[in-house]
Amino acid sequence: MLNLNNHAAELKRNILITLAKLQLEGKLCDNNELEKIPFDLIPDGSVPIRNNLDEDRSIIRIRIGANMGHSIDDFDESKPLSDYAKAALDRESPTWPMLTVIHKACNACQKVHYFPTDACQGCLARPCMMNCPKKAINVINHRAKIDPEKCINCGLCAQNCPYHAIIKTSVPCEEVCPVGAISKGPDGHETIDYDKCIFCGKCMSSCPFSAMMGKSQLLDVIKHIMAGDKVVAMYAPAIGAQFRAKPGQLEGAMMQAGFSKVWEVAIGADITADNEAIEFEERMERGDKMMTTSCCPAYVRAVNIHVPELKGCISDTKSPMVYNSYIAKVQDPDCITVFIGPCLAKRREGYDYKEVDYVLTAEDLNALFVAKNIDITKAEIPEHPANYLPTVSGRNFAKSGGVAESVKLRLKDASILRPFVINGLDKAGMMVLKNYGKINAGEIPTPPDCPNLIEVMCCEGGCIAGPAVVANPKLGASLLNIYANAGSAPAEDGKPVPCDLDKMID
Repeated sequence: MLNLNNHAAELKRNILITLAKLQLEGKLCDNNELEKIPFDLIPDGSVPIRNNLDEDRSIIRIRIGANMGHSIDDFDESKPLSDYAKAALDRESPTWPMLTVIHKACNACQKVHYFPTDACQGCLARPCMMNCPKKAINVINHRAKIDPEKCINCGLCAQNCPYHAIIKTSVPCEEVCPVGAISKGPDGHETIDYDKCIFCGKCMSSCPFSAMMGKSQLLDVIKHIMAGDKVVAMYAPAIGAQFRAKPGQLEGAMMQAGFSKVWEVAIGADITADNEAIEFEERMERGDKMMTTSCCPAYVRAVNIHVPELKGCISDTKSPMVYNSYIAKVQDPDCITVFIGPCLAKRREGYDYKEVDYVLTAEDLNALFVAKNIDITKAEIPEHPANYLPTVSGRNFAKSGGVAESVKLRLKDASILRPFVINGLDKAGMMVLKNYGKINAGEIPTPPDCPNLIEVMCCEGGCIAGPAVVANPKLGASLLNIYANAGSAPAEDGKPVPCDLDKMID
């Protein structure tokens, strides 16, 4: 994952903010205003990223299309941007897929390989040569040279060089994809196999050229707000850790932005934890080997596609987003539900549930606040609190280990629990999952200390490190701690009080 402080992220934020402002001002379909955006963002005299400024600006136009919610495969550069704006406003629901690739922005990075730099000293020891299993290295003119025809990219040369003179170049998006869904097409540019993709967003937050883009649903939500519809915001615990504000101010800022009601999805997290604890106890009583959590949709999709041996182990419990959406729709069937989180995979999950109308990211919400000149730190705290306050453990769903701990707190006998947390689903994490799949299928013996509750967070650190955050994950962890302990529901005898759905629906 790239540091959040980078030009690509700044460019994305500025495009979102500009589009939101134009829509709020009633100018979104003004082609003159839209066509000015590339020139405002890349003025004359700028240093080109590509061959020239015209090429850079043409890529900005395509980025605008993605931020309007369109798939880039359908983007025709000859069309005016206003046509895409009108299509976005006419759209009745989000479209598949949630992730799109800007081939024009893709750098067509060279395949992974190792090469010696000028730091090579042509030393006497020559550990790179001695340890190369394919004898692919020779020293020519006092510098190491690697024969690409023989090299197998094992990396032993780089590991053994005392000068760190041999470096590895990679294809960032391919390297971070845990399931091998990204590969080069015939032209060398990257393509996504959506049948394999789990929509974790790792490619999106790792590509230095920002060629992988999520399709924003911000314009859809603003459209409903401006139409006077009852738009309900449901913000994930991780969103409570994205903004520096006093408890309650985030809700106040959302109300100021035009949402008619605001729900903490930590309430749904409490419901999920209650149900998963009951389900876990039932599974252990009937002799199941293990159960896995179900709140991370990228992980669930990874198992369904790539580790089918674990399918039966996934908890049947719905995710916090689904429970909150259900509550909102029961309260008011005509409302528009908007989940807000730092996650791309939630857009994929929401696509499958009629109770979830739209999914915004932390970047989208931040753009809305900026476009409406809302200072969160000055937002008024709503006078009427929610019917139900979430627990500390519900809010801690946003960090790695938080789900397993929340389930543990709700067990009648916590001694039966042997938890294991996969903190970040990468290629190594997928191998761990496949190993558990073999254990569950009986292909290998079950170790005596085998975990019986496996929590998987696709993002390392948890949701606070999602692909669409606006706060550095380290800061997010600190803000989450403050948020989780501010005004939470009290516990009884150290255990969370089970959720009262009837009370919440009333």
